[in-house]
Amino acid sequence: MAKKEREENLSEETVEETVEETCQEETPTTDEVSEETSEEEAEQKDKKDKKDKKDEKIAELTDKVTRQMAEFDNFRKRTEKEKGQMFDMGAKSIVEKILPVVDNFERGLSSVPEDLKENPFVDGMDKIYKQMLASLEEAGVTAIEALDKEFDPNLHNAVMHVDDENYGENVVIEEFQKGYCYHDTVVRHSMVKVAN
Repeated sequence: MAKKEREENLSEETVEETVEETCQEETPTTDEVSEETSEEEAEQKDKKDKKDKKDEKIAELTDKVTRQMAEFDNFRKRTEKEKGQMFDMGAKSIVEKILPVVDNFERGLSSVPEDLKENPFVDGMDKIYKQMLASLEEAGVTAIEALDKEFDPNLHNAVMHVDDENYGENVVIEEFQKGYCYHDTVVRHSMVKVAN
């Protein structure tokens, strides 16, 4: 019986020791808890740093792409503008070469006597002249109106000045050669006589 009591005491002591050991193993100390917490915080901080670095890289690349798109758009607009200017220069050059032909048609038709105006040849020349003027108008060429208008040095070239009381001051009283504009630019100034 004494042996049985000893065994029970031993088994109770063993159980208590085992329970104490288990409790000690399961319950972490404050140092262990703070170490685990700091490790978790460090991991979260690393993740946040990685995320921040990714966000910075994304923002940098987005900015770079936006700038390149803007540069390309500016390049495209500049190229279109240069093409338009080159076309206008070429067209203006052609118009300058055609205007003397128009002047010759006008001189030739104005020198025809009245009795020959019904001549088929003269009629054909008049039709060609009118067709040429219509084609120039379609291309954007317009004649500068000068007669009885106020003198404008941007449009007119005064080759004579006359004192005439019948007209106001700086009024164009005679046009020697017609001037022409291509769109908004003057191709040739009108040669005029101006009253003082």
